[in-house]
Amino acid sequence: MGLFSTIMSKIFGHAEAATPTSGTADAQASAGAPAAAAPATPATPAAPVDVDAVLSDLASKAGQPLNYKTSIVDLLKLLGLDSSLESRKQLAGELHYTGSTDDSATMNVWLIKQVYAELAKNGGKVPEGWAH
Repeated sequence: MGLFSTIMSKIFGHAEAATPTSGTADAQASAGAPAAAAPATPATPAAPVDVDAVLSDLASKAGQPLNYKTSIVDLLKLLGLDSSLESRKQLAGELHYTGSTDDSATMNVWLIKQVYAELAKNGGKVPEGWAH
């Protein structure tokens, strides 16, 4: 599994782990009326994951301030992943970065925007301005 897949797994998995608690109560409450829930299902095959909500929740438990909205290093730290330059270069390769990986500042700016753009492409609801 690549680093981007791990990022997706951490964010989407966290959202799924948080959802069953309320989803189970809703499912039990509407068990007698499945038709009421049916119209919402065809509109979206899977509910988009609110990336901002997931990351805000993780940040509230992080114990340190992390600027995950604009820093790839802080995003990786927030997710409990290796934020080393080598890991970021690996992520850049996975996401087809064409610039020089020796210019880490430029690469990092590109990476954070590209990660959020890719999360949006894969079912994440990403706030305006976070992605390219």
